[in-house]
Amino acid sequence: MCLWDRVLDWDADSIRLAAGNHRDPAHPLRERGRLGAVHLCEYGAQAMAVHGGLLAREAGGTAPPGMLVALRGVELHAARIDDLPGELEGHAQALARSPASQQYAFRISHGGVLLAEGRAAVMLGPAGG
Repeated sequence: MCLWDRVLDWDADSIRLAAGNHRDPAHPLRERGRLGAVHLCEYGAQAMAVHGGLLAREAGGTAPPGMLVALRGVELHAARIDDLPGELEGHAQALARSPASQQYAFRISHGGVLLAEGRAAVMLGPAGG
């Protein structure tokens, strides 16, 4: 499952992405026809993964598998997102990275209005080739 539709821009420390799939009735995270804002944490974690993949590809390798181990300081500023008409925009900023783990801050917005923000930590497996 890949939640982001496209990368808007990125550099060594951050990434910006966009997605419109939150309106899709077949969205894999919908429950009882609705998509709660809590799922924006998954969008944030996937922004980290996309950034890691781009960095690994730029270095000539592949990103190692990762496991989300912590969410901190998460604030949700909406109850649900399936009824939002435009695209979601995500931003993830690397706070700390090592071969074994990474931590990012993330923000997800819609039409310039902040929907969710927080920090996520991932433990990484063996590096890819």
